[in-house]
Amino acid sequence: MGDYYEWLKAFHIIAMVAWMAGILYLPRLYVYHTRTKVGSEMDKTFQVMEYRLLKFIMNPAMIATYIFGLTTAYIYGFSALGIWFHIKMMVVLVITAMHGFMARWRKDFVNGKNTHSEHFYRVANEVPTIALIIAVIMVVVKPFE
Repeated sequence: MGDYYEWLKAFHIIAMVAWMAGILYLPRLYVYHTRTKVGSEMDKTFQVMEYRLLKFIMNPAMIATYIFGLTTAYIYGFSALGIWFHIKMMVVLVITAMHGFMARWRKDFVNGKNTHSEHFYRVANEVPTIALIIAVIMVVVKPFE
């Protein structure tokens, strides 16, 4: 598998970029969705957009990110990975939790029971941004190596 390490790492990065694109875009859709009337044509349009983004881009990209990331970590050798890796994985778990919250919030919109404001979704959009910054710094700079 070591012969494929660079390929696996490349696919990990590609999957992560696709996942993060969705993680950063979905709350923005929610910001605009809060402005629509429940049951309106625009409400239904947002529901379709949010469903497709979550189910056809974000979910597969998240799964691929985990598969390729853990595979590259295994090839590299878990014992060789420093504190930076553990911090990065904690951040990945935060992003995964945000993914779960976003899926739940989508269901609230579908059921006409969204209780969050436009401002809430704007703030929620910042959590994955900060997490992404930390993860990239851990992987590139490896400050605790």
